[in-house]
Formats: sequence, structure tokens, C-alpha cells
Amino acid sequence: MEQKNRKAVVVFSGGQDSTTCLFWAMKHFDEVEAVTFNYGQRHALEIECAKQIADELGVKWTLLDMSLLGQLTQNALTRKDLEIVHNDGELPSTFVEGRNHLFLSFAAVFAKGVDARHIVTGVCETDFSGYPDCRDDFIKSLNVTLNLAMDHNFIIHTPLMWINKAETWEMADQLGAFEFVRQKTLTCYNGIIGDGCGTCPACQLRKAGLDKFLQGKNSEQML
Repeated sequence: MEQKNRKAVVVFSGGQDSTTCLFWAMKHFDEVEAVTFNYGQRHALEIECAKQIADELGVKWTLLDMSLLGQLTQNALTRKDLEIVHNDGELPSTFVEGRNHLFLSFAAVFAKGVDARHIVTGVCETDFSGYPDCRDDFIKSLNVTLNLAMDHNFIIHTPLMWINKAETWEMADQLGAFEFVRQKTLTCYNGIIGDGCGTCPACQLRKAGLDKFLQGKNSEQML
């Protein structure tokens, strides 16, 4: 990493992944800011949760209005009348067209304005759930595009790109943030903080990773 600029902007939703990335950024950079997007998501609690976490950690937090995105795409994250469905071979109904593209682009504009070259996002190709804008190829391509478009040397960091949910829990544990992430983040599609509803796809993925991590940790302790 560069030594001349040690400031990072974290794309922050208040969920498990982005909160783990926020702790990661706080460890690796001298100064960190968090930016959250209001894109018409079905749970306003997501925004409140993000703000509360940032406030508790002493991280400067900014909310940007991206509500237009919710008007342009039909998906189950912005439309309560659409069912949350994940069918094999199809894009999940929770896929928000262009979300990460726009979020990272606006985060870059924001980052340049606050003199930050580093942008951190919690996208992951291992558990990407069919979302094409979570792929490493996309992130690398966008990084080049943003640098060319803004004549600025951004570096997009993806700490979770090649790890699964169990390894994400392990990272949170190594950062001393396991209980914080488990109790205070919002991953659930039904808007329940912490362990969530336990039945929606997001909760099932989160719980499967948690169970696998705890099993591995318990096995190590028994040795």
C-alpha cells in the first residue's frame, strides 16, 4: 500500500461483510470514513444500523441519496411486493442492477473529495450468490475505469473477495470484532439485526458460515 496517503473510504451497509471490512480498514489505515447509500432499500433500519455502528466506532459517516436506483430496477430489495427467490442458474430476485457499479463510482467521487485514494468494499466472489457485480474481474475493470475517468490513483480493496462466510467470521474474530459483528450487524432480508430471521437466504448463508467457523474453532480448542 502507498505510504503517502493512508486514508480509506469504506462502502458501508451495516451488514456482516461491510462491518468486517470496516474493522479491517481501521486496522490498515490511519484514517477511515464510511459512506452509506440510501437506494430505496426495503428496510430503513439498514441505514440506522450503519450509522449506529459508525458512531460507536468513532468513524465519520456520510449518507448519500441514491434513491433513483430504486426507481430504475425491479428487485426484491427495493420492492416489498416482490418475493425473495434464489433459483439455481438464475439471477436472484435480490440482485439490484448496477448497484455496486454506481456505489463504487460515487464512493470514488466522494473519496477524491476527502483526499482518499483507498476504497474498501465487502464484495466476495466465493459467496457472490450469482451477483455479477461482485466478481473480481468487474472490480479490477472498474478500478481502471475510475482511475482513467478521474485522473486519480484509486485502489479498490476487497478483503473478502476470495474467502467464504466461515473465513469472514474468522477474519472478524482475528480483528477482535466477532461479537460486535454477530450482535450489531444487519444481514437479514427481513430486517432483523444480529442472527436475523434464520430463514431468508442471507440468514441461511450467514448461519452456515457461522456454524462452520464455530465448529472449526471448537475443534482447535479440543486439540
